[in-house]
Amino acid sequence: MSEPRLSAVLFDLLGAEGLVRLAEHKGGRRLFVPKTPDGGALAGTIGQEAARSLARRYGGDYIRVPLARELRARHYRAAGASNAEIARRLGMSESGVDRLFNAMPNKPVKGSRDPRQGDLFL
Repeated sequence: MSEPRLSAVLFDLLGAEGLVRLAEHKGGRRLFVPKTPDGGALAGTIGQEAARSLARRYGGDYIRVPLARELRARHYRAAGASNAEIARRLGMSESGVDRLFNAMPNKPVKGSRDPRQGDLFL
């Protein structure tokens, strides 16, 4: 399965927050998805319900976890992170972050935090 398609499937299964957490911990690597994730490391990383959803779809198989850089960049920007902080978290340069945001059709603006979003990274 191609990365964009897998990213879309994982987004549907896990939601934005779950996919961000999965990509932060396992992005760019193969991941074995256990058939029963209860109490395991995967559940500790993305949450029990998200791990169960992933197991229902991919249990017993390996998946290549996408880096989900665009989603993560948007997520970090919404949380109020600077380009320097986003670059550090994504493992890329600040100019790379600029190019990433400039390529987005609806690019987020600095300080454009959604007041409904909680602080995920305190």
